[in-house]
Amino acid sequence: MTTFLLIIIYLAFISLGLPDSLLGAAWPVMQSDFGAPIETAGYLFMTIAGGTILSSLVSGKVLKRFGTGKVTFVSVLMTACALLGFYFAPSIIWLFLCAIPLGMGAGAVDSGLNDYVATHYKAHHMSWLHCFWGVGATLGPVIMAQYISNQNWGKGYLAISGLQFILVVILLFTLPLWNKVNSHITINKEPEESKGVSFKENAEKVRPLQTNGVKLALASFFFYCAVEATVGLWGSSFLVNVKGLTAATAAEWVSFYYAGITIGRLITGFVTFKMSNQVLIRMGQIIALTGAILLILPLPSLFSVAGFIVVGLGLAPIFPCMLHETPARFGEKHSQAIMGYQMAVAYTGSTFMPPLFGFIASHTTVALFPICTVIFVIAMVLSSEKLNLVLKKKLLINNKNKSSTAI
Repeated sequence: MTTFLLIIIYLAFISLGLPDSLLGAAWPVMQSDFGAPIETAGYLFMTIAGGTILSSLVSGKVLKRFGTGKVTFVSVLMTACALLGFYFAPSIIWLFLCAIPLGMGAGAVDSGLNDYVATHYKAHHMSWLHCFWGVGATLGPVIMAQYISNQNWGKGYLAISGLQFILVVILLFTLPLWNKVNSHITINKEPEESKGVSFKENAEKVRPLQTNGVKLALASFFFYCAVEATVGLWGSSFLVNVKGLTAATAAEWVSFYYAGITIGRLITGFVTFKMSNQVLIRMGQIIALTGAILLILPLPSLFSVAGFIVVGLGLAPIFPCMLHETPARFGEKHSQAIMGYQMAVAYTGSTFMPPLFGFIASHTTVALFPICTVIFVIAMVLSSEKLNLVLKKKLLINNKNKSSTAI
């Protein structure tokens, strides 16, 4: 029973990933159909992300009142209807209106299912959960490519909407299962989680931004999401306008980027048994930087797809490892509050940086895309490495204090 519910949750995360990569893949064709400026995609992306942030902020109260099963059902229904709205949209204004429920539905699913899996299942399931998001994000451009090759991006949105409605029906008939599982399942927690009471009792005294190194951690999250979202949204436009690819081929190539993230996270789940989070984060950043440099170099177009894959593989371990490293970096007492700040800043990076690049590209050229990607990756590396130095210095001071106290 618990295994069957886990399968449903994985399917829901596939559905969460499906719409995330559609706009970037379809925009080169959508732009010409609507006669819109290139930066409009950035504003649409910002609207979707704004809805995601809003629903994430209120998800705690909503989940507590209605339960994860019902919230997931309604949220997926919202995304299915929003995607159907994209198919019928007669103008850009309608796209913006549909973008709001699309983002709100995604935010509620993301928050609700992450919390549910963390509470009711063992830790390794969380890694696989984010792999299934990657499966959806990879399939999205692949499906869209089949339609935009015939200049019919609307049917691509219709197809994805149909898949979402199938999941809505599955979620409707499995609603009773959530309560049954909740009444029988054994809550699997890490040993340190039992200390959560002490955090809650002192939550009001916690000042995350004053904790040493937190601002550098926030910068790392900000620039990570800036890279991930910017590559996903503008990669296809770069390939079409600079490399001269067709829109369908560009969408397929960008799907390899998401495939890199998916495969990389699947591998990371096993590699974590042998390597520390810090090592995996550093390796991922070096790999991502290598891929971004491949995009800059004046090489044949085939190297571009290699660059997208390498960037995806590099990004794969960074986000989950940074999240998992939070208690080790800042202590269990403060980790929950700091985690909230990290997620908020991460959403901010994915909300504002892609539109910023769109604005720059519209007034200059989209050929700046790989340069912008390199800058974001370097900023992430610098903030991450500076954080490592701060934490290392802090550890040395603590060890020195302990030694002096013992004497």
